[in-house]
Amino acid sequence: MSHDEPGAGPSGTAVTPPSALRTRSDGRRGTLRAWAELLRVPALFTVPGDVLAGAAAVSARPTPRTLLAIGSSLCLYEAGMALNDWADRDEDARERPHRPLPSGRVHPTAALAAACALTAAGLTLAARAGRPALGVAAPLAATVWAYDLTLKHTPAGPAAMAAARGLDLLLGAAAGAGR
Repeated sequence: MSHDEPGAGPSGTAVTPPSALRTRSDGRRGTLRAWAELLRVPALFTVPGDVLAGAAAVSARPTPRTLLAIGSSLCLYEAGMALNDWADRDEDARERPHRPLPSGRVHPTAALAAACALTAAGLTLAARAGRPALGVAAPLAATVWAYDLTLKHTPAGPAAMAAARGLDLLLGAAAGAGR
């Protein structure tokens, strides 16, 4: 590279643009920020209420099984967030290019792998909460995947979302039912 070429410093050496330096020094923090955006972390605070309301509806006091059901619900919710962006990546590339997948901050394969891992974690936590909880978490997980992959943009979309919300309430009731 000669001194006259763009990006060349006074001695003819390559000069790293400030934006690249910021990316390198902020790499981990930028990656965490992208994942937090993909998973919509601030919305997580709305999730435990469904499970707790379900437990309260059957007059169950919160127990360790309730906490496991909350963990399951959180994992399944996050699986849905990652899967949603994976399924909508082409639409987002046109309409929301700043989102983590179309902007390249999160690779689509990583988002799909996260959705799979979070679904598995959610089902595992539900199984630990007892057979009744797993019996609700499995159709909840199936509803999340069906909504994101096929039902979202159909007339059945709102019913699928309502079913997911109802199953989340039932997850708390089922966890309260014990083993």
